[in-house]
Amino acid sequence: MPKTNPEMWLHKYGDYLYSYAISRLKLPELAEDVLQETFLSAMKSKDNFKEKSNEKTWLTSILKRKIIDLYRKKYKNIETSMDAKSMFVQDKFMYGSWNAEDAPQDWGVAQGEDWIGDEEFIKVLDKCILNLPDKWRFVFMMKHQEEASNSSINKKLGVSESNIWTILHRARLQLRECIESLWFKTLS
Repeated sequence: MPKTNPEMWLHKYGDYLYSYAISRLKLPELAEDVLQETFLSAMKSKDNFKEKSNEKTWLTSILKRKIIDLYRKKYKNIETSMDAKSMFVQDKFMYGSWNAEDAPQDWGVAQGEDWIGDEEFIKVLDKCILNLPDKWRFVFMMKHQEEASNSSINKKLGVSESNIWTILHRARLQLRECIESLWFKTLS
């Protein structure tokens, strides 16, 4: 019989699990709902907990599945689209030539310059990630934060591997544009 103590879960793991959820969902209401569903699910299955891992790991794995289920349910049938003409000159699309007004700016990053540790840059980056369409944000976060493989993303979200590349490409383009408008224009 497992020695799990549900009465202590919120006290012991609530802050950690909420931080985990909010870092992936970005919306406090969604994070709270998913966390509540996690605890309810854990309560229902507590007798099946075999203590092969610790409670925190077990609860985190339930939370991960709840987040994935949320996105799978919400975005199962959504198709993302983007007009390639708005980014590339139509007759040079196959060569990847940028339309002059849509080309990414040269960021002029000096050798060794590091914005990743800059608190203001992190706020801008978080805001830009939050502004991604939900499906793009979730694929981007899985790929870059959780370092999930494309096949893992495919299994969890039901998104084809070729569509994952498309979503990541579009998400990166939108992130770059957002960072350029929110970060670099403030530095000028």
